[in-house]
Amino acid sequence: MAQFDDGKEAGALRTIGEVAKATGIKPHVLRYWEQQFPMLKPLTRSGGRRYYRPEDVALVERIDRLVNREGYTLKGARAALREVPDQQATAQTPAVPDAPGNILPRLKAIRDDLRRALAA
Repeated sequence: MAQFDDGKEAGALRTIGEVAKATGIKPHVLRYWEQQFPMLKPLTRSGGRRYYRPEDVALVERIDRLVNREGYTLKGARAALREVPDQQATAQTPAVPDAPGNILPRLKAIRDDLRRALAA
């Protein structure tokens, strides 16, 4: 989770500069991600100033993890974000991670994707 040392409360709105500083992601990258990820929609005020809510910051961190740490392409990260709901939603509907029924459909989908890629 991003660490903000600006004295604001945890639920406060943050400017793009504050988010960039806390996450280490440059503002131009954040603006580009807003174009590439339709679910990333910070509030905009007069003059086009962006204000990121805590859920926007969490989404930026998820995108950063997928793209810069796990090696997803932007297209793959978009698909992964659509496929797996945010952590707040999954907390409401707990899943058993080790249950074979939970992973089997995902593994089959990966297998099918690999088959199509190899056939092309």
